[in-house]
Amino acid sequence: MLSPITKSRLRKFRSIKRAWWSFCILTAAFVISLFSEQIANDHPLLLRSDGHWYFPTVKFYSGQTFGGPYRTEADYLAMRTDPDFANKHGGWMLLPPIPHDPLHSYLDLAGNPPYPPSWRHWLGTDSSGRDVLTRLIYGFRICMIFALSLTAISVALGILIGAVQGYFAGRVDLTIQRLIEIWSALPLLYIVILFGSIYGQTFTILLFVMALFEWIALSYYVRGEVYKLREQPYVLAARALGQGNTYILLRQILPNAMTPVITLLPFMVVSGISALTALDFLGFGLQPPTPSWGEMIQDGLANVQAPWLAASAVGALFLTLLLASFVGEGLRDAFDPKTHARLQ
Repeated sequence: MLSPITKSRLRKFRSIKRAWWSFCILTAAFVISLFSEQIANDHPLLLRSDGHWYFPTVKFYSGQTFGGPYRTEADYLAMRTDPDFANKHGGWMLLPPIPHDPLHSYLDLAGNPPYPPSWRHWLGTDSSGRDVLTRLIYGFRICMIFALSLTAISVALGILIGAVQGYFAGRVDLTIQRLIEIWSALPLLYIVILFGSIYGQTFTILLFVMALFEWIALSYYVRGEVYKLREQPYVLAARALGQGNTYILLRQILPNAMTPVITLLPFMVVSGISALTALDFLGFGLQPPTPSWGEMIQDGLANVQAPWLAASAVGALFLTLLLASFVGEGLRDAFDPKTHARLQ
C-alpha cells in the first residue's frame, strides 16, 4: 500500500504533462519494441502452404517443410517471388508492417549501397544494404534493455552499499569509502577493452563491466540519506524496542530514503543508453552486425554522402534521451520534498 505522501507525489508527477506524456511515449515505444520480430522482419507473421498454417516469426521451419532440399531455415524471401509457392502449394503469407530483417543486406537495387530512402526502404539502407528503419527499431530495444538492466543492477548495489555505509558509519563507512575511491579511479574504458579482448564484446560482458562502476554515484546519495535518518526518533525508538539492524534498515530507513533513488532513475537510464551508444561508436561495444545506434552513427560519418544514416540514428538517440530527461525532471519536481512543500 502506498502512503498518502507517495500518492500525492505520484499525482503531482501526473499533473506535469510534459513528464507524464514523455513517460507514456517512452514506455509505449519500449513495449512495442519488445515485439520487433512481429513489426520488422522478412519472416511472415502467418503462412499457409498445402493446407497447413505456419508462424515463422515465432517458430523455426526448415526448407524441407516447404518442399526444399535443405534443413536450414526456409528462404521466405525466395518464396515470395516463387510462382510454384502460390500455384502448386496454394500458399500465401502475411508479412509484418516493415518486411525487412535487420541483418539482411538488400543488394538487388540499382547502384551501390547505401541506398537513399524510397517506398521500399523508408529511411534508406546503410553501407551494407541493410534497412535503416529496421535497425533503428531493433537498436532501440537493445539500448533500452541494456539501460534498464544496468539501472536495476546499479540501484541494487548502490542501495545495498550506501545503506551499509550510512547506517553503520564509523570505521565501516570509512573503510568502504576508501575502497570506493580506489575503485572509481580505475579507467572504465580500459577495463571494457580488456574484458572485451579476453571474453568477447557481448551484451552480458558489457553489462557486467558497466555495472561494476555505475552504482558508485547512487551509493553516495543513499549513504547521505541513511546517515541523516539513522538518528531520527522513530529509528531510535525501534532500536530501543530491540529491533534488529536488518529490520530497521528495510522497514524504517530505506522507505524514507528512496527519494534520491527515484529521481535519479531516468537519468541513470539516460547514462546507460549514452554509454552503450558511445562504446558502439568507438568500436568497443556490441559486435557487428548487431543493430546498434552507435554503429549506425559511425557508418553515417564514414558515408557523409548519405546523410540519412547519421541523421536517423542521431535523431532517434536525441528523441529518446530528451523524453527520458523530461521524465527525470518531472520525478525530481514531484518527489523533491522542498518542491513538494512549496507547492502545497
